Amino acid sequence: MNKFFLLISFGLNSLGLSVLYAQPSPTRIIRGSVTDADSHKPIPFGNISLTGQNKGAITDARGQFSLSIKADTLAHELIISCVGYKSDTLQVKPQTDQYTATLLPVVNALNEVVVTGVTRGTLMRQNPVAILAISARSIESSTSSNIIDVLVKNAPGLNAVKTGPNISKPFIRGLGYNRVLTLYDGVRQEGQQWGDEHGVEVDNYNINRAEVIKGPASLMYGSDALAGVVSMMPNYPKDTEGKLKVGFVTEYQSNNRLLGESLSLASGGSRWAWNLRGSVRAATNYKNKIDGRVYNTGFSERTLTAMLGYSGHQGYSRFGASLYDNLQGIPDGSRDSLTRQFTRQVAESTLDDVQNRPIVPASELSSYHLSPLHQRIQHYRLHTNNHYQIGNGEIDLLLAFQQNIRREYNHPTQPDQAGLFVRLNTFNYGLRYNLPNLGQLATTVGVNGMYQSNKNKNGTAFPIPDYNLFDIGTFVFLKWQAEKLTLSGGLRYDRRRLTGDDFYVRNNPKTGFDEHATLPDTAGSKLQFPALHQSFTGISMSLGATYEFSEKVALKANIARGYRAPSITEIASNGLDPGAHIVYIGNRNFNPEFSLQEDIGLTATFPDVNIGVSVFNNFIQNYISLSQLVDEKGEPIIIVQGNKTYQYQQSSAQLYGFETQFSLHPTTWRGFTFDNSIAVVYGYNRGQRFTDAGVQGEYLPFIPPLRISTGVSQLLPTKSKWLTDITIKADVDYNAKQDRYLGLNNTETATAAYTLVNAGMDASIRVSQNKPTWHVVFQVNNLFDVAYQSNLSRLKYFEYFTQSPNGHLGMFGVGRNVCLKLILPFN
Repeated sequence: MNKFFLLISFGLNSLGLSVLYAQPSPTRIIRGSVTDADSHKPIPFGNISLTGQNKGAITDARGQFSLSIKADTLAHELIISCVGYKSDTLQVKPQTDQYTATLLPVVNALNEVVVTGVTRGTLMRQNPVAILAISARSIESSTSSNIIDVLVKNAPGLNAVKTGPNISKPFIRGLGYNRVLTLYDGVRQEGQQWGDEHGVEVDNYNINRAEVIKGPASLMYGSDALAGVVSMMPNYPKDTEGKLKVGFVTEYQSNNRLLGESLSLASGGSRWAWNLRGSVRAATNYKNKIDGRVYNTGFSERTLTAMLGYSGHQGYSRFGASLYDNLQGIPDGSRDSLTRQFTRQVAESTLDDVQNRPIVPASELSSYHLSPLHQRIQHYRLHTNNHYQIGNGEIDLLLAFQQNIRREYNHPTQPDQAGLFVRLNTFNYGLRYNLPNLGQLATTVGVNGMYQSNKNKNGTAFPIPDYNLFDIGTFVFLKWQAEKLTLSGGLRYDRRRLTGDDFYVRNNPKTGFDEHATLPDTAGSKLQFPALHQSFTGISMSLGATYEFSEKVALKANIARGYRAPSITEIASNGLDPGAHIVYIGNRNFNPEFSLQEDIGLTATFPDVNIGVSVFNNFIQNYISLSQLVDEKGEPIIIVQGNKTYQYQQSSAQLYGFETQFSLHPTTWRGFTFDNSIAVVYGYNRGQRFTDAGVQGEYLPFIPPLRISTGVSQLLPTKSKWLTDITIKADVDYNAKQDRYLGLNNTETATAAYTLVNAGMDASIRVSQNKPTWHVVFQVNNLFDVAYQSNLSRLKYFEYFTQSPNGHLGMFGVGRNVCLKLILPFN
């Protein structure tokens, strides 16, 4: 560790000395501006670099830049690259100090700039890592119950484990939970994400753009990015020339009667800018033709987000704050054995007769009022991102504080008493320095990590102990670029330490519930969690190459070693999570996971067609998974009535598969697009005792089946002054049967194939010549009201019987859903 720090320090000092003793030479100042070719608006935070020299700049809030260069600079070029735009190159001319660049919004995906998982904005065609960018237009035009489902629809290889419409956890190439890192404005999202029923705490209406890394990203982010990264970028403050900009979004979905409203305010000048957004969303229980309305799947969500931005000639700073408050139903799937109507719990677990609960009345099923048995999740965030030029280098500083409070109410006789009540505080930090280029070599060094403190509050269930976590990682990243060949890679060292005191639990005779007993008064208690003192270390690395046959065709290859420390539940859990209806049992002898993944891909973008193919193979040492516990007769072990018991286990695993994309958009057929994608992943437990075991242990859990998506859209010409454009669209989503499942101890069951058809229309409306355009999205999801179950839905396994009168077990997915969304900007 010390040697690694010394190596970085030596490199910085050496480079610093070379700058210190360089002889000064006459300089000149060149200035310029960068604007959007379509809207003619300035483009802020764009990257300006000078070929052949260690020089660069960033556009300010007005899209302007200035750059000091040597006076004898003649035969060099300015490269202008901005996220979401095609890059441009300007020739530096003698006696010309003023330049103007007009950039086209990206149509060619290979020319799009990505920022996730790299140290500087990088053209997608030059990035050897498998990464997808999802535009603001794609997010705006998609209608789903939450932002993760929106991204899943637009990113092959990305799936989600779901617990109803509002809870989706991202899975990348068959891996999820703490193996996928979720970022919000560059800050890792830290809540109680270890549980199945724990969603992502962000404002669904405030995500402007997203990027998805498919494969180990541990080099840049450390532990918990072993499978990849989902990076969500909010709406940033912009220069509005001092005018107040108002925006309004309203949404309705018929299936669960979702109502969503979002109001935004923004203003700013050339230096300071701000925006503010408040959103509310509420929904009743969703429905399908098998189950009717699915009890306790409604929610009520409120968010408030504020951002302040400063931009200067040398860089920018962003400051953000957000409040998230969600009341979320906790479905358990209990039913009447004959009618299959949903029932509700009215007695505590020791007195609860699961098979003879009262039936939920129809009025309650269709109400926005939540059951007393629900979750409340509150998430608070303060963060700042800063990027500045220092000499010929660049520095990035990230600081953030997050607090996540989760209450799960599971006591019907005392509905105000939380079962699970935990509070997690997280401080995130990151410092990164882009050294001046040495010829064609770009070098970045950095350090990042977090400090966490988790506390059990006034609850009655304690699945995880109190703990403190300190995480730190240092890395060096190198990128060498020639005319057609780009090589990149790096090395990282991580260390994580977990500590916690003895944790005692006893029964309170007055309430009949368990409570946390603290020293010195631990009489009558049991030691639920022994003191925790564990450390994990890991080395991550990657090496990738991209060869550009032309600006249209690129071949990519990458090999990466990822690292992940076991999560707190995997090593220390010992109790009931009420929202998951699972008793978790951990193992303190677990080792960190290490993955070795190889990727190879080919991308081709032509005027009429885009093609992408990516093949991957991922081998994981010490893979951690859940398995249901059974007795010697094969019957489930029940520690808490009505809840299953799962224990974590560790072995080797292998996942491999491929993704292909094909998009046809003929230049001679204006406004027509035909998009297609195929994604498949195979996951195997490579432990010796599971060799050739088939569904009895050979296959990994939660592996998505073959998925084929096809979509077609047509922009219709219009001569109307107020209806500026209208697009009709339809797509088909086919999910094959999944017969490669973890059937050991009835952990999973086979899943039948299903096909969902969606159709809709987008329109842009100009209410006045001097007013911004309104956007209307109309969509019917699951047009033919297909009854289906996804093998990634936890609700499929919420069942108390082994047989049913209608032959269906578990809960089915969302039925036909008519969606209407209006995006209304005002001056």
